[in-house]
Amino acid sequence: MMGPHWNPMATEIAIVLHGRGMVRVICHSTANESECKNMRFKVKEGDVFAVPRFHPMAQISFNTDSFVFMGFSTSTKRNHPQFLTGKSSILQILDRGILAVSFNVTNTTMDQLLNAQEEALILDCTSCAEIEENKMKEEFEKEKQEEEARKREEEEARKREEEEEREREEEEARKREEEERREQEKAERERQEEEEKQRREEEEEEARKREEEERREQEEAERERQEEEEKQREEEEEEARKREEAERERQEEEEKQRREEARKREEEERKRVEEERREQEEAERERQEEEEKQRREEEQQQEEARRREEKKKRQEKRRQREETPRREHEEARRQEEERQKRRWKEEERAKERERREGGEEQPEEQEVEARKEDQERKGDEGKGRRALRNPWKL
Repeated sequence: MMGPHWNPMATEIAIVLHGRGMVRVICHSTANESECKNMRFKVKEGDVFAVPRFHPMAQISFNTDSFVFMGFSTSTKRNHPQFLTGKSSILQILDRGILAVSFNVTNTTMDQLLNAQEEALILDCTSCAEIEENKMKEEFEKEKQEEEARKREEEEARKREEEEEREREEEEARKREEEERREQEKAERERQEEEEKQRREEEEEEARKREEEERREQEEAERERQEEEEKQREEEEEEARKREEAERERQEEEEKQRREEARKREEEERKRVEEERREQEEAERERQEEEEKQRREEEQQQEEARRREEKKKRQEKRRQREETPRREHEEARRQEEERQKRRWKEEERAKERERREGGEEQPEEQEVEARKEDQERKGDEGKGRRALRNPWKL
């Protein structure tokens, strides 16, 4: 069997080249039943058949014979048949979930349906042509029986029409006789009716008067009854209105009390919430102030540590800057002191020699003391001048 397919672009015209087979054609969903009818027909070698576009079709061969045909299309454009089953089915490219919802089945059933056929174009279908032929014969027999039944019904209808025509003629003759008899009876009846009419008019007038009187009495009684009912209904409505008014006042009083109690509860709840919020805000503000204080203290400590570190670094740098000239100055001072000491020693030795030569011991000692004091004073003044000459030591 060539898989069920349809042509979206053109009508397909096929010529049977060899063998015989069955062709099944289905009307598309938008066609009217009066314009299109599902068909199955048998073809053999030399037959030509056409299938309009959008009409699904299937060509099926018999088990005992092959079926070869050649197809043409009415369009100059390339025509791609759309298959419904097999690996080339147009359903294979659609979403399985959407298909399952469209066919009202589960996704598993939809997968089994789409994966059931392994072939793409030519499908295995044993005895399908025989089944279609049997169905075609059954439909032909059914149509034949329906045609015979229709003919029988037409014959019976024709006989009924003839019988009705004969009965109609007899009825017309009987009607004519009946008409003459009715005319005579009518004249007699008219006379009697005229008399009866006069009598009825008199009776009707009398009855009408009685009925009119009874109607007025009934209307009067009904009006009195309605007035009594209206009065009673007004009294009941007034009583119901009073009860409703009392009930409404009671409900309004209860509602007022409930609103007042609810307002008091809301006010108390609002105050409690406000008090809790203030306490929380106060606690949060104290916590933030404590954190801010700790943060400032930490920042101060860090700032002091940074300042000490910077001061230490500056002192270290200054000490390094001052270390070299101080050492040089100390060395120069030490050398100066050594030269001064040697000069003092030389002067002392010279004065000692002069003292030995002059024989004046006591004045020499006083002179040595005075010279030492003078040297010490000069040394202090020299230190002060050197300190002024070296301002980095301040």
